Amino acid sequence: MRSRNLTTEQLPCRHGGGKSTHLSPCVHACSSAVAFLLALFLLAAASPAAAVMDRASIDGMFKEGSELFRQANEAVGKNPDAAKDLYKKALMRFETIVRDGGIHNGALYYNIGNAYFRTEDLGRAVLNYRRAELYTPNDPNLRQNLDYARSKRLDKIDVREKTKVLETLFFWHYDLPSKTRALVFTTFFVLSWIFAFLRIFMKRPWIGWSLGLSVFLSVLFACSVSAEAWALQSRKSGVVVSNDVVARKGDSETYEPSFTEPLHAGTEFSIAEIRQDWYQVELADGRRCWIPTRSAELVQ
Repeated sequence: MRSRNLTTEQLPCRHGGGKSTHLSPCVHACSSAVAFLLALFLLAAASPAAAVMDRASIDGMFKEGSELFRQANEAVGKNPDAAKDLYKKALMRFETIVRDGGIHNGALYYNIGNAYFRTEDLGRAVLNYRRAELYTPNDPNLRQNLDYARSKRLDKIDVREKTKVLETLFFWHYDLPSKTRALVFTTFFVLSWIFAFLRIFMKRPWIGWSLGLSVFLSVLFACSVSAEAWALQSRKSGVVVSNDVVARKGDSETYEPSFTEPLHAGTEFSIAEIRQDWYQVELADGRRCWIPTRSAELVQ
């Protein structure tokens, strides 16, 4: 599968107000101060109990990966093969930080997703953008990169009609960022108590209406935030990382294929069931099938 190089408009510079002529990792070569601050952020996010690497090793590994990424960006136009090799070396550093440093945050997964896209590994690019989204769901650069990576997939799977209807009816739940909905809930929750207090001393009709509206909106947005949290915990999702995989009607190679064409890298799904080395997956359009676990990775 071919993947064209990203343009400036498709991947804007993550830091600063101007555009970049290269794919921008979270640590841009033009700002060593940003690199230092982000390294400190990564160190703060580490779990001491799970980490194998010490902080000095993590810091050094991150700086090496960032420098390799910068060199790869500069080599893209002159020597694509050398650039791809540098991206892979940067990936090794970043993924070592995740695996041995015990660090999981949006900034690091964003970098990993960018590097995988540059090495034309579309499946793992989508996977790591999705992982970054768990930590930084409202990042516009991340959303732009993820949407662009999704547009390059071979499988064009439409969202089922029921989901489209729900997204239209509950647009405020699907369109508003989770932080915004949490802020709206907090605001109306506080207002509910204020109006309840005022109603004790003032029997004005507008206070009763305001109290009712505040309670209604606080409950509505509380349900929205809770439903999203429950969905993240209860339903695992994943991404196909193999170039292609035959989806089958059962959990064995002996079953007939579910579709006339295989599924390809970058296709997303939710897990319906797990049996040993097989996932039963549900696609965006509601169809279910079985794929080997080795052909996909879970977002979390």
